[in-house]
Amino acid sequence: MEHTLNGDEEVSMITEALSYVLKSSEPAKVLPEERSLEHARNSLLAGLPDEGLGFQATIEHLSSDVAPALNRSSLSPNYYGFVTGGATPAAAVADHLVVHYDQNVQVHPPHETIATEVENRALELLCNLLYLDPAIWSHRTFTTGATASNILGLACARERVVARAAARKDYDSASFFEEVGNVRASIAEVGILSAMRDAGLEGVCILTTVPHSSLRKAASLIGLGRASVKDVGRKDAPHRFDLELLGEELKNPGIANIVVISCGEVNTGLFATNGMEEMAQIRTMCDICNAWIHVDGAFGLLGRLLNSSDYDSIRRGCEGIELADSITGDCHKLLNTPYDCGFFLSCHRSTASQVFQNPNAAYLNAVSAIGIASPLHVGIENSRRFRALPVYATLSAYGRSGYRDMLERQVRFARAVAKFVLGHGAYELLPERVPHTSERDALADIYIIVLFRARDETLNKDLVKHINASRTIYVSGTSWKGFPACRFAVSNWRVDSARDLPIVTRILDEVSSVNVRKTENIKL
Repeated sequence: MEHTLNGDEEVSMITEALSYVLKSSEPAKVLPEERSLEHARNSLLAGLPDEGLGFQATIEHLSSDVAPALNRSSLSPNYYGFVTGGATPAAAVADHLVVHYDQNVQVHPPHETIATEVENRALELLCNLLYLDPAIWSHRTFTTGATASNILGLACARERVVARAAARKDYDSASFFEEVGNVRASIAEVGILSAMRDAGLEGVCILTTVPHSSLRKAASLIGLGRASVKDVGRKDAPHRFDLELLGEELKNPGIANIVVISCGEVNTGLFATNGMEEMAQIRTMCDICNAWIHVDGAFGLLGRLLNSSDYDSIRRGCEGIELADSITGDCHKLLNTPYDCGFFLSCHRSTASQVFQNPNAAYLNAVSAIGIASPLHVGIENSRRFRALPVYATLSAYGRSGYRDMLERQVRFARAVAKFVLGHGAYELLPERVPHTSERDALADIYIIVLFRARDETLNKDLVKHINASRTIYVSGTSWKGFPACRFAVSNWRVDSARDLPIVTRILDEVSSVNVRKTENIKL
């Protein structure tokens, strides 16, 4: 093993290797060729060698064999499968620094490293970006992504709503509802069965609309169960709350409730609420019934940056999230930082300490500066990557106006694709529009997701496969009302309508024209 290098030699080797690996220009295709995939599979080590390949041979192996078989989901602006984003230049450079300095951001030792203070400042900047007051959102932490953040949100919510139910049972007085330090009613301390029994509860219910799959996963992991997630959406608009039904569910005796609001539903990009008035109404209902409000804003939150009347529908969907108890977000989506990076915000820091503290571990009790909590006491992980540095770097580099410009370009491009689909005879834009809706109104709700299908059932069945066969663009498959549909998600900072729209329209035209020719041949 090469272990005798001095610092300068090591840096030189790594710099040279990175330069070699990153020398390729922007890829022409999003997906690797099948021959590259096959070559990579065959080149992978069959077992652990007794003698290693050595540094140079390994770099050659990674560059020549493995890298060509990786997709370009982050590198290419033409990847529209999942809301993946990319990595802005500032974030990418910072991420290399993260590897180089390899900080474990767990405790807060202010006289040993600046890492925790960078993390705290990055989270404050995120609050600034989203027009949220950092002083109010005092429980702040970075996570691996929105799934982990949803786990944090439900864990905090579960702790607090059960404690409130216990306080109500014991004292029957609103002045005691904020009590969360009662050990007897603390799930974190005594477990869910004992705490709920003492609180006189039969269950905890999660009320939401068109829930993301990670919400049910989070419910499973924290012991509430996937069946606790209940959809209370409207029949005519499933992504929106049926407020009458929500009110009825909140009043169910013996049940504590968590209300989860989708700030950008994953399938359509539509928002669960429509303005401050509706959010305030939900907040009042939850206060009366002692329910917790959690906002899942993995990619919808950045809609708060938009200030043009062209985006009124999106802005209304983001209004009032400051009334929630907790918020989930993803930096590796529209903030365009490297994977993996999510964040979690909550107004209830005392609840975080109750749920996530590391008890009886003297070696973890580092001296803390006022206002900065050791990250291991406010989140899941005890060992944590320095995810904050790319976030700090990219927010410092581009600021609010830079991110507003980026998002506006993404929305305009998504709407341009939707306009093309709307006027194309072979495709249908989803959700279905009311007859005689103007083009402007039809596009007004488009955020960064374009959902559509082929009108021909045979083509629609394999539409995603045909589009992705080009390997030039990539979309994801989904379903709408029980039938296959195609989901087009715009999230990369490199998006450029003038360059990218002709590529998308050409491929969609080619896919539809090939189907027409096949149909004509069958008739002949």
